[in-house]
Amino acid sequence: MNVGNSLSPEGSIAPNIPVCRSLLYTDRLNVSDQFLIEQLRSGDARALARVISMVENRTPGWSDLLKALFPYTGRARLIGLTGAPGAGKSTLVDHLARLYRRTKRPHPVSQRTRDQSLQNQDGAPTLENPHPSTGSGQAFSRTERAKNGAPNDDNYTVGIIAVDPTSPYTGGAILGDRIRMQEHFSDPGIYIRSMATRGSLGGLARTTADVATVLDASGRDLILIETVGVGQDEVDIVRLADVTVVILVPGMGDDVQTIKAGIMEIADIFVINKSDREGAEHVEREIRALQSLAGRQDGWTPPIVKTVASEGTGVRELADAIAKYEEYLKKENLVLKKSVQNWQERLVEMLRDAMLEKAREQLGDGAVARLAAEVAEHKRDPYTLVDEIASAGGVGKAGSSPPLRVNSE
Repeated sequence: MNVGNSLSPEGSIAPNIPVCRSLLYTDRLNVSDQFLIEQLRSGDARALARVISMVENRTPGWSDLLKALFPYTGRARLIGLTGAPGAGKSTLVDHLARLYRRTKRPHPVSQRTRDQSLQNQDGAPTLENPHPSTGSGQAFSRTERAKNGAPNDDNYTVGIIAVDPTSPYTGGAILGDRIRMQEHFSDPGIYIRSMATRGSLGGLARTTADVATVLDASGRDLILIETVGVGQDEVDIVRLADVTVVILVPGMGDDVQTIKAGIMEIADIFVINKSDREGAEHVEREIRALQSLAGRQDGWTPPIVKTVASEGTGVRELADAIAKYEEYLKKENLVLKKSVQNWQERLVEMLRDAMLEKAREQLGDGAVARLAAEVAEHKRDPYTLVDEIASAGGVGKAGSSPPLRVNSE
């Protein structure tokens, strides 16, 4: 299996997904933001870093930036790698990125060709060229992108998102995953971004999906997402990644623990890392036993790949397994179905975040603390309180629900 054949000529595993040609949001951006997007699309790593920071920090205007960038997304392949702390995720990501960067695209296509291939024959605005007559949504050739620091070769380009845990006491994070990837800093074909969870559960940061969107729009072929060290049910990665790789190591638990672990159910590919240690065969037997209990709805049986990440052993076999799974999705026409399922989950999450933000705005500074004090003193019950907040944020605006009552000091 050739890992280079896993992408279509357009750089996507979903060539049959219809392209939306009516997403025109650039008119909402100011001149500086439009220039920032053009720089990002041209391969400027500094512009990419700035946009990611704006999105991650929720700087005013972040939402308009994502709306303008979304039409350029959908071609990158998102590969999620998750597992327990100490499983060797960072080292495996490091070697996998190195392998992909040495791999040529099977059908090299310039950024300009990608952009122009989606333009209507009559020159009408398209997803990749919203304003063809004015130059907005400009297409950039490989040479033009190289002038801004992008790699000038036909190999795959990689984006890496490494998520680190945040201290519940100080709010800080070490962001140490990238320490294992230092040799890539001089390679313009690899962009590494460390993120803190900032209290978010599920193995990812709250803005991980949005940062992946930015990397996708920047023209990266592959995006490797390394989750924070997870336990049994931190499975948010399955709602974001096209391919989910679960990394296990010998000696991490007994048979019962393995069977009941929710993380085991999300794997498209199992990796037994540090397989040179005693117990690797036992872990493989546990996985086989788990797979014999129930099959997947899509009919896929996740393969088991043994690796020794510190030595680079088994990394090519992992890349081949990823390619085989993608080919299976194409063959069974499951690419769009999987994408729809992922977006159903993500839309609910985005709606929940938006409603929570509106509720916070409605309550104002200090209101939550005062309400919490009332609940703690048993002056109000939390269930009625939440109903009032939800009604005031939705139905209550129409006057059909009583206004939220917040006692002031």
